[in-house]
Amino acid sequence: MPGGFGVRAAVVADVPVVKAVIDAAFQPYIERIGVVPVPMEADHAANVAAGRVFVTGEPVTGLVVVEERADHLYLDIIAVRPNAHGRGIGGRLLRFVDAHARALGLDEIRLHTNAMMWANQKIYPRYGYEVIERRADGPYDRIHYRKRLV
Repeated sequence: MPGGFGVRAAVVADVPVVKAVIDAAFQPYIERIGVVPVPMEADHAANVAAGRVFVTGEPVTGLVVVEERADHLYLDIIAVRPNAHGRGIGGRLLRFVDAHARALGLDEIRLHTNAMMWANQKIYPRYGYEVIERRADGPYDRIHYRKRLV
């Protein structure tokens, strides 16, 4: 899908900044949740090569990592540099994810967040996401959300 909302597909040259944005966004949670957040350990080069990463800003200030599944678009990671919070970047990225899912012919988006990431639990419902379950996955206590695009 061509870039919309000021969002474009990441390219190989973006891999270092993808890692930097994700690390900056998730670093503050290490102490709170007691483990390194999964996004910080993702294979960013593989995600970029697979066309799963979309970035915004110049320089890059935010990004999403998505995965097309049979019946939904999985929003794996959304990250915004902490010094860019409050500028609407996260909302722009979430609207892009909606448009991307529709372009793929999918009518649902799913994601999960760590239960210790309290701000996310306020943000996602404002964008139409509903909680579908909460469950522990190993050391992670996760809240699972979905958004139906009908």
